[in-house]
Amino acid sequence: MALSISDICILFARKGGRAYDGEPVTQIEHALQTAMRAEDEGAAPSLVAAALLHDLGHLLNDQGETPTMRGVDDLHQFVALPFLRPLFADDVLAPIKLHVDAKRYLCATRDGYYEALSADSKRSLVLQGGPFTAEQADAYIAQPFAQDAVRVRLWDDLAKIEGAATPPLAHFVAALEAAQLSTERALLAGPARALP
Repeated sequence: MALSISDICILFARKGGRAYDGEPVTQIEHALQTAMRAEDEGAAPSLVAAALLHDLGHLLNDQGETPTMRGVDDLHQFVALPFLRPLFADDVLAPIKLHVDAKRYLCATRDGYYEALSADSKRSLVLQGGPFTAEQADAYIAQPFAQDAVRVRLWDDLAKIEGAATPPLAHFVAALEAAQLSTERALLAGPARALP
């Protein structure tokens, strides 16, 4: 079932108050903080949308509180894609799909990155396959939109501040609409490349 922008807002309203696993923020607070960081850096609407929606799969695939403590990887980076594909193109979908592997990439390529991860991020990293090898890191970053996914990941890491002031969800609807319009223009221009 495809989600509309209205459906996304309703989903955040219904489930966004849930704790963000192992962190001092809720799901909606984390999403808003990530999107705000993207916007503050002047990211395109498509990347602001990706930042806002990068963890939407947690809300769609409810595994309860802190599934990593039970050895469960909810594969949230993939879960949201079928729901969002009718709305958005790869410039939104690919950074969502690739943001988990961006953590594996950064662990392999950035000194001190692993040490700075939260306990839950370290637990999920093990479930997600651990840090990339040098060869895996090279192959990852060569993919389309991988650089954008790394940006989303870095904003994600910083978006766990208890009580941080952010714009409301309604503020980011404009970015979602702009990203959707961009997708519609691309479809009118020719066949869209399907994201696996």
